[in-house]
Amino acid sequence: MALINTTIKPFKADAYRNGEFITITDADLKGKWSVVFFYPADFTFVCPTELGDLADNYAEFQRLGVEIYSVSTDTHFVHKAWADASDTIKKIQYTMVGDPTGTITRNFDVMIEEAGQALRGTFVINPEGEIKVCEIHDLGIGRSATELLRKIQAAQYVATHDGEVCPASWQPGSETLAPSLDLIGKI
Repeated sequence: MALINTTIKPFKADAYRNGEFITITDADLKGKWSVVFFYPADFTFVCPTELGDLADNYAEFQRLGVEIYSVSTDTHFVHKAWADASDTIKKIQYTMVGDPTGTITRNFDVMIEEAGQALRGTFVINPEGEIKVCEIHDLGIGRSATELLRKIQAAQYVATHDGEVCPASWQPGSETLAPSLDLIGKI
């Protein structure tokens, strides 16, 4: 089943954010743009590079009105221990969600059942709670915060400009397209 344009499923989870344990639910993701960023496990290799890249670009996500929720099947306690042990993870200001039961990971269809871990899944969710971007990577392929920012900007543009679409490699300020019969075969 395709997840694009579906509404996120209900969940409740413990999380770690800025030195505190908090509880979040699916309702926390509604009313603003959100990114749910799944990764396999804490204390690994590619994962801290990705989470650090998000942390380095977090101010830009915030400028766009986007909140980030990283999720692994580790507990919120493990997230805190990782932040205490790693300078890269210590700089994270966004919410690190613990999903030891795998409920959220399965809700987004990124669970590797035999490993009890998540694939590298990135989901951009609009303020209504609908998934607008879904990207799933094999475990060895790291993601780029810069490319994610571009996709969010495109999703936000399309959401506020009815009848326009963003072509490949679109950047803010670039030309968009207005699909019509006149364009068929002319691009």
